[in-house]
Amino acid sequence: MNKKLKSLLALMLALVLVLAACGGDKPNTETPTTGEEEKPTEGETTETPAAKLKGEISVQAEEPWVAYYQKAIDKIVAENPDAKINIKTVGSFDHIGVIESTDATNQDVADVFALPADRFTGFADNDILAALDAQAMARELGGFADYDAGLGGNLKVGDDYLAFPFNIETLVTFVNTKNAEAAGTDHTKPYELTEQKDAATVLLPLFDAWFGVAPNNAGGIELLAKDDDGKFVSTYAAPYDGLTADQKAVFDAIYGYWKLNKDAATTLFDAEAGWGYIDHEFTAGGKGQIRLEGPWATSGDGIIAKEVAAGNVAVYPIGHITIGGKPLTHWQGGWTLAVNSRIEEDADKMALATALIKELVNPANAVELYKATGKILENVTVDVYEASDLTDVDKSVIKNVLESYKVSPPRPLFKEYGQVWDTWKNAVLSWNSVNPADPAAAYEQLNASFTSMMQQIGQ
Repeated sequence: MNKKLKSLLALMLALVLVLAACGGDKPNTETPTTGEEEKPTEGETTETPAAKLKGEISVQAEEPWVAYYQKAIDKIVAENPDAKINIKTVGSFDHIGVIESTDATNQDVADVFALPADRFTGFADNDILAALDAQAMARELGGFADYDAGLGGNLKVGDDYLAFPFNIETLVTFVNTKNAEAAGTDHTKPYELTEQKDAATVLLPLFDAWFGVAPNNAGGIELLAKDDDGKFVSTYAAPYDGLTADQKAVFDAIYGYWKLNKDAATTLFDAEAGWGYIDHEFTAGGKGQIRLEGPWATSGDGIIAKEVAAGNVAVYPIGHITIGGKPLTHWQGGWTLAVNSRIEEDADKMALATALIKELVNPANAVELYKATGKILENVTVDVYEASDLTDVDKSVIKNVLESYKVSPPRPLFKEYGQVWDTWKNAVLSWNSVNPADPAAAYEQLNASFTSMMQQIGQ
């Protein structure tokens, strides 16, 4: 390196040192570190505030639900002034009918709506439902011991949860205590169907598959199910001689109950007159002591509600009626809250819909939800309801629904089950004209009907 170049480099170095020294008086704005992560003092938080919700959505609500829904909406909007939620006041089944007759994009269809579990599969297959982060929702709400083991697990298609549990329900038994006492019956003990001498004592509309499920479940008789390979199977598609001892005992009892009513010339096994007969006999002063119904029967203007108001009704679990020694069981049914798939790509609307669902089924609101809708939350224990200001009848209904729900199998949600309703009904009602002499002859009618149904399904 020559002398000139060395001199130039030395001059440049000196200039750099001078400039650095001149900058030394500038205040240091950097925070010194100690090498350790600083921790917030008590009472402080380092969490980023949650983003405010925004956007506009609509929600379907039945007339009696509106006040409860509005309260939930007001709470959300108070915390999120840029959010707006409109209520569409319409019956759940009317709303479902609009969707089925048009499509989910219809402006008369809400963004959030109630959907019974048995309609879930059809809606999922038609891409009407938006996917929800249901596991996260369940964790935030709390109370779910195993979300997938309950109703929520049945609302999953592939990797997506397409609805969230709104309530759980199953059938329970109602006893008219006044009629039971008049007959000298101890109604605290179960009623065995095969031991009844009077056809009116136990009122079961077994011609209707919704109620007929209960004795069939008790005997392990599958009206329609899927085996481990996903193939459809039905007990009634097999011959009578192929039934197990329990299945045969229960079916024979079903036939025996029909025969008891046939010989007594009642109208119970009449698709039209049967319902009026049941109501007439269950009224105080009648012969009816116990019947099977859903928890919703305690409200409205039906006979059960009227007898409840008169103080004549006691509620028991579904197993308070036995058949062939087996307690009745129904299904783990329920309703869901679903989100319209048309808003699935709008993150703001989906966040708002999710927040609304969580507030509607917030366990802290369980009692108010029941008062407004009759809905019983899966993730709330019976103790919460029993410690509330609900009526004794409501508390008894909730307790017995939860007890009955635990012992019942999950409700089949595949759409093919829809063919069971008329298949069962028509076969059972055919006994009135065929007049089978024994259970084996009666079974032939069911076997023929269910074999035909299985062929139509393709099995």
